[in-house]
Amino acid sequence: MSWQQLEGPLPSGLWPDEGSPEWMNKGDNAWELTAAALVTIQSVPGLIIMYGSMVKKKWAVNSSFMALYAFAVVLICWVLWAHEMSFGEKMCPILGKPNFALGQKYLLEKARVGYIPTATFVFYQFAFAAITVILLGGSVLGRMNFYAWMSFVPLWLTFSYTIGAFTIWGGGFLGEYIIDFSGGYVIHLSSGVAGFTAAYWVGPRLSSDRQHFPPNNIIHMLGGAGFLWVGWTGFNGGSPYAANEITSLAILNTHICTATSLFVWLSMDMLVYKKSSAIGAVQGMITGLVCITPAAGIVEPWAAGLMGAMSGSIPWYTMMVLHRKSAFFQKVDDTLGAFHTHAVAGTLGGLLSGILAEPSLLKLYYPKTTYGPGLFYGLIHGRLMDGLKQMGFQILGAVFVAAWNVVVTSLICIFLSRFLNLRMDERDLEIGDDAVHGEEAYALWGDGERRPPHPHRRLTIPSMCRRC
Repeated sequence: MSWQQLEGPLPSGLWPDEGSPEWMNKGDNAWELTAAALVTIQSVPGLIIMYGSMVKKKWAVNSSFMALYAFAVVLICWVLWAHEMSFGEKMCPILGKPNFALGQKYLLEKARVGYIPTATFVFYQFAFAAITVILLGGSVLGRMNFYAWMSFVPLWLTFSYTIGAFTIWGGGFLGEYIIDFSGGYVIHLSSGVAGFTAAYWVGPRLSSDRQHFPPNNIIHMLGGAGFLWVGWTGFNGGSPYAANEITSLAILNTHICTATSLFVWLSMDMLVYKKSSAIGAVQGMITGLVCITPAAGIVEPWAAGLMGAMSGSIPWYTMMVLHRKSAFFQKVDDTLGAFHTHAVAGTLGGLLSGILAEPSLLKLYYPKTTYGPGLFYGLIHGRLMDGLKQMGFQILGAVFVAAWNVVVTSLICIFLSRFLNLRMDERDLEIGDDAVHGEEAYALWGDGERRPPHPHRRLTIPSMCRRC
């Protein structure tokens, strides 16, 4: 039955017109734009606030500015070439052909998924790409040369993120095999591994900073974390590209897992260290959000709770126990512990997806493919080999994403080191924001002045130029 035959009973606001073609679902599009806005709010202002407050006071401006810069530059690169590399015409099994995502005709036609315009899809996926780069940056806060970061962002987006996105989501060779509902591998495993790799090549913070790096504002940190948590409603809720049952389940599962993970992490802190830690609670919140991401809409709520218990305990162990005992982890200065909160939790979520994916939910979300079932349901329903096969694919996906990010991130850092200092010089590291940007987070003198004016204040040369 066509819409013309239904025109009578429908309210006039639901009739198709030139701005709302027959193929577009207004409700789905409205929700997807809302979800995209929630994801962008996670980065700006969410991670800007959280990064600027979780670090030492002297690095507050630099840390926030790195996030803001990445958000802006990723959007430029995304519409110029990166979106089509991630979701465009296939060039090879791991990459699409670079092209613009700017044409009016292209942006206003039906998207490759759902009943929404391509412009909505482009914006939503940009929000994913931007937060991935910003999460990566958490590993190198407090010492990476800002000029090197300016170059690193577009290079990593182009040669690393696009490959993971196309391979699993955009029609690449793993797309028909890997369960990754909303980016456990594409976003979190890649950002955690790449951040850890970049931290290795950039080098450590000053010894004094590594030993004593207190947050400069825990209240603001909690506020930024709040943006991150609430924004995850759109992060996972937007992945079905529709306002449907899977969307509702994904949102509920997201919050169940996150709350459970926070509670378990907090409990571990209290049992071992005899104190409840606000910073620890935020870490537990993040690991819960990350762990449920690849499984949000394809597991039952009880499974989401189980995933929360595991994401609040296993990453806690790797960060609070294994990291301190391992010489390898001690050698690499991962400032905010992104390897544990994103790589470990993302891998855990991907593997648990292969175990706990419920068959009927898989059919609802992936109607044209034959994923799963999860290993647990394979055992119950006599499909053990299918469950084991899915687990094998999940492991393969994790290995591919991790290996690609180690290699490509290393090559990018090595390439940039030929032209720029990846790490700030010792003098800038001692001073912090004032040396790097000529600005500080907190005014301590007069009306916004840091100190009395000094007519002979020496101008500093940017670190980028000192190499020459």
